[in-house]
Amino acid sequence: MPRYGAFAGAAARRVVPRPARAKQRAHRPVGRPGPVAAPFGAERSAGPCIGYAVGMGKLAVPLIVLVLAIGVLFAMDRPTPPADFRFINRGDVKTIDPQRLSWMQDIRISNMLFEGLVVNDVFTQGYDIAPGVAERWEVETFEEQVGGETLLRERYRFHLRPDATWSNGEPVTSQDFVFAWRRAVLPDTAADYAGFFLLIRGVQEFSAWRVQQTGAFAERVRGLDEAGVAEAARALWAETERRFTEMVAVRAVDSRTLEVELNEPTPYFLDLCAFATFCPVYPPLVRQYDVLDLKSGRISARAGWTKPDMLVNNGPFRLIRWRYKRDMYFEKNPRYWNAGAIAVDGVLVPSVDEPNAQALAFGAGEVDWVSDCTVPYRVEMLEQKRQFYREHQAEYDRLAALGLDQFEIDRHLPPDPRKNVHAVPAFGTYWYNFNCLPRLPDGRENPFHDARVRRAFAMMVDKRAICDTVQRIGNPVRRTMIPPDSIAGYTSPRGLDCISDAQTPEAREAMIAQARALLAEAGYPDLSRFPTVEILFNKDGGHDLTAQSVARDWEQNLGVKVRLAQKDVAVFADDLKKANYMVSRAGWYGDYGDPTTFLDLSRTGDGNNDRKYSNPAYDDLLAKAKRERDPAKRMSILSEAERIIMEEDLPLVPLYGYVNVYLMDVDRVSGVNPHPRSDQKMYLIDVLGDGKGEDRPRVMRRRIEDPPFAPAR
Repeated sequence: MPRYGAFAGAAARRVVPRPARAKQRAHRPVGRPGPVAAPFGAERSAGPCIGYAVGMGKLAVPLIVLVLAIGVLFAMDRPTPPADFRFINRGDVKTIDPQRLSWMQDIRISNMLFEGLVVNDVFTQGYDIAPGVAERWEVETFEEQVGGETLLRERYRFHLRPDATWSNGEPVTSQDFVFAWRRAVLPDTAADYAGFFLLIRGVQEFSAWRVQQTGAFAERVRGLDEAGVAEAARALWAETERRFTEMVAVRAVDSRTLEVELNEPTPYFLDLCAFATFCPVYPPLVRQYDVLDLKSGRISARAGWTKPDMLVNNGPFRLIRWRYKRDMYFEKNPRYWNAGAIAVDGVLVPSVDEPNAQALAFGAGEVDWVSDCTVPYRVEMLEQKRQFYREHQAEYDRLAALGLDQFEIDRHLPPDPRKNVHAVPAFGTYWYNFNCLPRLPDGRENPFHDARVRRAFAMMVDKRAICDTVQRIGNPVRRTMIPPDSIAGYTSPRGLDCISDAQTPEAREAMIAQARALLAEAGYPDLSRFPTVEILFNKDGGHDLTAQSVARDWEQNLGVKVRLAQKDVAVFADDLKKANYMVSRAGWYGDYGDPTTFLDLSRTGDGNNDRKYSNPAYDDLLAKAKRERDPAKRMSILSEAERIIMEEDLPLVPLYGYVNVYLMDVDRVSGVNPHPRSDQKMYLIDVLGDGKGEDRPRVMRRRIEDPPFAPAR
């Protein structure tokens, strides 16, 4: 999953590319106690009003002035025709180049402009794969003898639709995909998600060859004049193109047929093909900006081709205007193969950094959707939403029992501005790492090397208190790494109970006694002599409040001493990488719809295994799952692997699930989905009642064959 931008609480870390996450994701701030919000304003249909008063005394007037200024800006710059839909992205866009993306806000915009071979149907529970540029595909497995060993391979053959065209009218071809994927894996300018491509046969070998060649280039051309160096650089690039064709199993069989061979069968490969980095780019244009450095032999990628007046793209929208720190404006792409299904002609994305101003802009009717509401008083906003539900409890329960998604439930309830704030579960989990090494970097013995110690400490965290008194925005308690109901066909184990599961004082005392017994078994009968526990976390993002809560639990329930180690994000990230900690805060957002996007993190030697955990039984289960061809059996094997780390070994203790807080009037807007994977497709947006598109709400459904729209009421 991509990084989260402007309000991130931790820096991302680049790791060795692999077919999972390219870097640790930054985390948004947790909720803090904030000022009591004034009541929501009048309904937006009644006209612009500032409905989300901040209730912050002296700040109120300047913020109102700010949002009015935003309104004036929109009015002065309103395009012709005006935008049908306006939303505030997570932060300013840094790039729309599919092979250079990393941040969530960049990916969301890039997905408006480019389309890959396939797409996810984001309104199905399983995020089912649907045709994109490829109208159909075949998959086959085959055996290959390598060094006396029989290896099982997988081959995909994609057939491109004849009506897939670039915005200039040229056809999208299989060669365009080969060009784009080569850009993604080329070490000179490798994508942040280059590791995803390592599943493809030959990519790792090609990348290693290119690194060796460019690394030796300076020595090779020593003594040559400028013309000789330039000629050597051009020769090396010609050889690189030839090597890619020979070594990497991505082939344009013809202009409309793309063939890809994988090192081994990979059930989630199509899910990766739906990811933005796998989208094609237009070679005649991009070649002009991917420039060969004649002195170093390396390719240097320049961004000029992504400007509105230059861009050639194949997705649902065209970029008409991009003014950094001001706005982006899009119009429907008439040459997109499915343009007739798009229900908005224009989309405006204003740049509004200040969280209060974002909320006020929504309340004033200047924007239709705020994609990441981070105002301090969102806690009170969500409490007002819960109060609204309590006022309609019987009807809410009836609708929930029917299986309606949370947005559709809101549509069936009476109009009320309080229901315009939404806490939506995300595809991520916040947890605490335990360092599993025998000794800490300074030579001290590490008590958390023992799984019994880790289990005891994990049991004593009051997760409910963290969710209810620290977070306060509806985060669900987590017992497992993988968010429930986020991956089709997968069921997580129960996980380890914690102190907040104890319903009576007697049950609580029994759990404390159980934890202390585990510590005694591990050699710590006298907990007053237990080494001081150090919790590492970074500044900002509310991580200090969570650490204080956990420390209090361990001190009160176990009688140990706890020291909080708050550090700047750069130092924090370095300590985490070097395992220079006892306990640390951490978390993860899944990249693709398979349990391995989380479970690979605890594999021995994995680049993101910051816990330095190693268990051959766990590694063997992951390897067994790779070999298993039956999908149900494979998921069962992976569930057992998660059980080992969540109920027995506890290299980490999950605390809560992340949530996204949206501002949106669901009676007016359809197309934003409540699925935990949080991938919003702007081409699905429909402003209800405007006479365009279906003018019916899209609803979550179990299967791709089920009706996509709510029945008429």
